[in-house]
Amino acid sequence: MGDGVAETQQFYTRWAGLYDALASHTPGIGGLRERAITRLAPARGDTVVEMGCGTGANFPYLRERVGSEGTVVGVDLTGGMLAEARARIEREGWENVHVVAGDAARPPVADADAVFASFVSGMLADPAAAVDTWADLVDEGGRLGLLDLARSTRPVGRSLNVLFAGLVFAGLPSKRRADAAEAPRLLDNRVVAAQQALRERCTDVHYSTHALGFVRLAAGTVE
Repeated sequence: MGDGVAETQQFYTRWAGLYDALASHTPGIGGLRERAITRLAPARGDTVVEMGCGTGANFPYLRERVGSEGTVVGVDLTGGMLAEARARIEREGWENVHVVAGDAARPPVADADAVFASFVSGMLADPAAAVDTWADLVDEGGRLGLLDLARSTRPVGRSLNVLFAGLVFAGLPSKRRADAAEAPRLLDNRVVAAQQALRERCTDVHYSTHALGFVRLAAGTVE
């Protein structure tokens, strides 16, 4: 295991509880998750794989869409996040929601009807390649959806980009001075690459921005 991966796992395991609180209770976040999964539009009975599921904040919305006859599988690399996700599943008594340890860029699953990832693209070294892998996983006719954060390009949001950059830096596992300036640009580039890959692999793509332009949503049907 590379040092970077180990450092990331340790960081997110240490802060898993706080992350879960923010992921579940930040004002407006539930509405954004629900909107994104509505756009993903999995059918009842589908198998949906969530890449980088974290603590499982999307599970209630995904399970509601696929119903008790469908299946939700969450993939995450971090033990602490998976522990929180398993606790959520046990609390709710969901028998058709499961989690598995694995790398979202190389998911340990064979196939699915839909793949969803929220706030993950910016953490991947090669997000376009990951999106291609996810598209291959669902194959032709499957659904693919992304919910991402990046700096705003809207006039109303640009004044807050400095604050957003500080939040991005605070969320880095390793705090190097050079990262303070580089991290927001790298995040932007990765999000653009992931969403462009989705557009290239999918038809009927729906794209929209929310929360003053900081949130970007894309979903479509794989060709």
